[in-house]
Parts: sequence; C-alpha cells; structure tokens
Amino acid sequence: MAKEQRQPREKEESEFIEKLVAVNRVAKVVKGGRRFGFAALVVIGDGRGRVGTGHAKSKEVPDAVKKATDQAKRNMIRIPLRDGRTLHHDVKGVFGAGKVTMRTAPMGTGIIAGGPMRAVFECLGVQDVVAKVTGSNNPYNMVNATLEALKFMQSPRQVASRRGKKIADVVAQREGTKAGDASAEASESNEE
Repeated sequence: MAKEQRQPREKEESEFIEKLVAVNRVAKVVKGGRRFGFAALVVIGDGRGRVGTGHAKSKEVPDAVKKATDQAKRNMIRIPLRDGRTLHHDVKGVFGAGKVTMRTAPMGTGIIAGGPMRAVFECLGVQDVVAKVTGSNNPYNMVNATLEALKFMQSPRQVASRRGKKIADVVAQREGTKAGDASAEASESNEE
C-alpha cells in the first residue's frame, strides 16, 4: 500500500525541472557564539511555460532546498512563449538594484544569459533568448528581476482580446513593420 502512494508522488516530482541557484551560509550570533544555518535559492519549472522561485533557510542544506522547492511550487506563474521556444517580445525588468533586458532570438541561438537567469530560462522551457544583466549581480535580485520582466510578457492572443481585434491583425502588425520597411525601401529605389 505504501509503495502505491509513493509512485504517483515520485512521478509528480519528476515532471518539474529543479535548479539550485545559490546556497549561502548564514550566521546568527548568540551568547555562546555563532549558530550557522543555510539559505537556499531554488528555481523550478515544467519546461512548458510555468516557472516559480523560492528561498528558505534551515540548519542543514537539504532541508533548506526542500523548503525552497515547496515555496517555489506555490509561487509558480504561467508565461506565454512564442512557438514554445522563445519570448513574444523584448522586455525589461527591475527588482531592487538588479536590472535585466531580454530579447527574442531566432531559432538556434540558444540561451545567452548569466547563471541565475539561465536557470530561470531552462526551467521555463525557453530555448532561444539573449539576455543582459545590468546593475546588481546578486542572484536573488537577478532571479526576481527576470520574473518581474516575464510577468509583463503578453501573447498576441492577449493583446488581440484587449484591443478587440483578430489575432491575425496583431501578428500582421508585428511582422508588417519589418516587411513594411522593406517594401517602402523597395518602392523608393524603384522611384529613383
């Protein structure tokens, strides 16, 4: 009976991608000296557009990681992805002194990003992205700034429903600006 209960739980845990971003040793000063503990920062995702982060402290590293993982599962958010591999549009995020800039990338680019941001993208399921961190390189600020930026990500479906247009009109405008510039240049060269 106990084995039957454990199998679904193991299967549930295996569906998430879990990345340990940072472990810090923290000290509490007491009368007799210092008491050491550990703080863990964990990013978790399903690889299909859901990601969450958590940080927790404990006397031992495994306990801190488990608590942080549980917190990350509770804090998961869904992010719309373009073709399931990149972002829909360029976006910037700020958290504390950490500032991040993320740009869409063509297929085959890969993840060009720093350590904590790379963990977020791998858990999220993003395959092609170019990202830059300015300001603080504190892993907590980097991860939170990345998630703040991703919260502003909007799919063409969301934009179309908000504006009362068809999805094709929104996508045509996005790709039409590039095509429109090329056709305008071609017509100018024909006039000369």
